[in-house]
Amino acid sequence: MDGRVVVVTGAGSGIGRELAREAARRGARLALSDVDVDGLARTVELARGDGATDVYSQRLDVTEQAMVAEYAGVVAEHFGEVNLVINNAGIAFTGRVEESGYKDIARVMDVDYWGVVHGTKEFLPHLIASGDGHLVNISSIFAILSVPTQNAYNAAKAAVQQFTESLRMEMLAAGHPVDVSCVHPGGIKTAVARNAGAAEGLDSKDFAAVFDEKFARTEASTAARVILDGVERRRARILVGPDAYAIDALVRLFPTAYQRGTVAMTRRFGVV
Repeated sequence: MDGRVVVVTGAGSGIGRELAREAARRGARLALSDVDVDGLARTVELARGDGATDVYSQRLDVTEQAMVAEYAGVVAEHFGEVNLVINNAGIAFTGRVEESGYKDIARVMDVDYWGVVHGTKEFLPHLIASGDGHLVNISSIFAILSVPTQNAYNAAKAAVQQFTESLRMEMLAAGHPVDVSCVHPGGIKTAVARNAGAAEGLDSKDFAAVFDEKFARTEASTAARVILDGVERRRARILVGPDAYAIDALVRLFPTAYQRGTVAMTRRFGVV
């Protein structure tokens, strides 16, 4: 990645921050964005400490298509090219379908799915023009395994997976010089679950406590290394964490039976 231009959305914390830091260590030039300007500033500081010498940062709301379009143009003009784009920004929401508001579900879809669509469409011409581009969309193991009270997140991440896989085939069919990867992290130690919203009568902290204690086993820094290693190997599908591999196998072997086990487990921990 030495000298290549790497774009990371949602870079203000979690996996996004660690992706920026790991790319910096590998010699990349960085374009970083987030809605959290304080978190973003801290990431820029850390990335510079990790060796990044050319960093462009900007507050960016990925749900705003016009803003993303302008940002893509500014990044391309600043660096002269764009080589790798990682659409990482995402949020979560805890709520049963019958109790979740339309606006709450829409908000998750706006950030987690439409944010990916905006980042993909606006940067894709620049990636094609580079002659050696790579697009990475962060989905989730929850695109493969569904969980009660995470219906909006499950749906958004599944949409990201299918959108990304379709795009990869389109790039191959058209002969465009753009690799496409879909990433499925398992339980990663970030604040996404703790920062999630919740439907009335539910507390997202209940789900977050179970997730953090029982499932978040992989450090965000480890996830970043796995993702960028997968990018360098041009892998179409990148699973992150041993739990991601186990869950992927479980759902393949027991595509409906796993659901009863998931319900029993979430009841045990008082999530539903």
